[in-house]
Amino acid sequence: MELTKIAFGGCCHWCTEAVFQTLVGVNKVEQGWIASTEKNNTFSEAVIVSFNTDKINLKTLIEIHLFTHKSTSNHSMRTKYRSAIYYFTHQQKEDCLKIIKELQVSFKDKIITKVLTFKEFKPNTEEFQNYYQSNPDKPFCQNYINPKLTFLLQQFSQNIDKRKVSHLIPTT
Repeated sequence: MELTKIAFGGCCHWCTEAVFQTLVGVNKVEQGWIASTEKNNTFSEAVIVSFNTDKINLKTLIEIHLFTHKSTSNHSMRTKYRSAIYYFTHQQKEDCLKIIKELQVSFKDKIITKVLTFKEFKPNTEEFQNYYQSNPDKPFCQNYINPKLTFLLQQFSQNIDKRKVSHLIPTT
């Protein structure tokens, strides 16, 4: 089993963490802040995702990322919530750029997500790690995370570990 790392930022790291924790093939999600280089050298909320390439591919991860945050909106909070994919190797950079270009046809507006060098990570405090799994009934989780997970169940059901979202699946 080969594990690969990639990092994503775009919205609240609690939301991003919960989205990637539900996916089959994702072994670990580290939640905190990531800095890149040059004009993107400030820390922004993000996660590092360690995944098994035999169970989920980079294109699926990127597609899910783009559809679960405002990847076409250059809103006023982009410093705190940078829309980005942080790569660890040159090959990842090339793959990410190619995948975003291919996925652009699925979006009405231009994707603004940047592909940036991963430089530094600061984890969030322990009390906020695994936020959704620890607090699924809190209003934030109900109002912001559950709609993203419901979307994943509808659009990416083959990639979801249903045990992790069983409370969102209607019983018949």
